[in-house]
Amino acid sequence: MTYPIPNDIRQRLLAVRDNAYVPYSHHPVGAALESGNGQIFYGCNVEIANYKGLCAEASAIAAMVSSGQQTITALYVIGPGEHLCTPCGDCRQRIREFASPETQIHVLDAQGEWLKSYSMDELLPDSFGPENLGQSSPMRP
Repeated sequence: MTYPIPNDIRQRLLAVRDNAYVPYSHHPVGAALESGNGQIFYGCNVEIANYKGLCAEASAIAAMVSSGQQTITALYVIGPGEHLCTPCGDCRQRIREFASPETQIHVLDAQGEWLKSYSMDELLPDSFGPENLGQSSPMRP
């Protein structure tokens, strides 16, 4: 099975990944997320000397929230190689905050070709969220 990546998203993902600032790890990552109203937000990783940089997924989420959106319907992640470059643990938790159990996370290879897709619940099973703190969650009724 394959997942068709829209060409405009693929091209922007390649460009945003190539804009990543990664002087320490040399591991550029790009992310694109689709919000609930269909807008696409992009982000890349930004490293700093103390190794506490910003991941691509966190960058895209920050852009989405800054625009007033709070729902992720789909997420695309592209790394530098032919291997899976899935979101790190911190990013999985960040994504979960704004994603439903059915939100799809698509992982692409360095050329922007689809490798694998995950639902949010597959990526972070039995996750911790607002409802664990007695808060309502618009993403998990």
